[in-house]
Amino acid sequence: MRRPFVCGNWKMNLLRESAVALASTLARAFPAPMPGAEVAVCPPFPYLTAVAEAIRGSAVALGAQDVSPERPGAFTGEVACEMLLDCGCTWVIIGHSERRHLLGETDATINRKLKTAVERGLRPIFCIGELLSERNAGLTEQVLDRQLGGGLAGMSKADVAALVIAYEPVWAIGTGVTATNEQAESAHVAVRGWLERQYDREIAENMRILYGGSVKPENAAGLIGMPNVDGALVGGASLKAEQFVPIVQAAL
Repeated sequence: MRRPFVCGNWKMNLLRESAVALASTLARAFPAPMPGAEVAVCPPFPYLTAVAEAIRGSAVALGAQDVSPERPGAFTGEVACEMLLDCGCTWVIIGHSERRHLLGETDATINRKLKTAVERGLRPIFCIGELLSERNAGLTEQVLDRQLGGGLAGMSKADVAALVIAYEPVWAIGTGVTATNEQAESAHVAVRGWLERQYDREIAENMRILYGGSVKPENAAGLIGMPNVDGALVGGASLKAEQFVPIVQAAL
């Protein structure tokens, strides 16, 4: 049985005071580990330690929004795995569409980040997803296959077992448009099929695959209730406790 996972991606939002206030509210809402679901938040880099302190001892885990594939050294502006671990991070988002399409990250770069994160002991949330033009052209599965193949190239079964995959159709991120339950389920089935072909049934069946893209309290239960949807990577709705808490409760 795959344990549902809900992760909030705060992106480039909030300041220290509001970040700590939100984290503290979530820590009060989920004070102890929950067998029925896992929850995490990924604040901006400057607030990792402040948020870590606010959620200390609660069920809420800490994640980062990106990481360098390099060891600590002369890489101005970058953040190493060791630094994230030192801040208390368990998770790290890698390959988000905003980094792919706004900042030009390639599958090869994402592959290096995934390998480095797993090697250093961080758990990646590996993001994949197609553009609207690609979906309209009937290329969704081809795009997902390419991103999976490029991102996971050279990674062993044990490496991949450390991952969570997030399917985030680019056309649904921050647009208010959400994939239908059936569209999400179909994409997740395709991802699971790829994992079985490239690895084995055990990896495919155990992999948690999250949906991301305008997830809200109103649609969370329907999406997470699909057989192959194992939780959500939540953007805008993770910035308000009154929206994020019900999404976690839907997973529970």
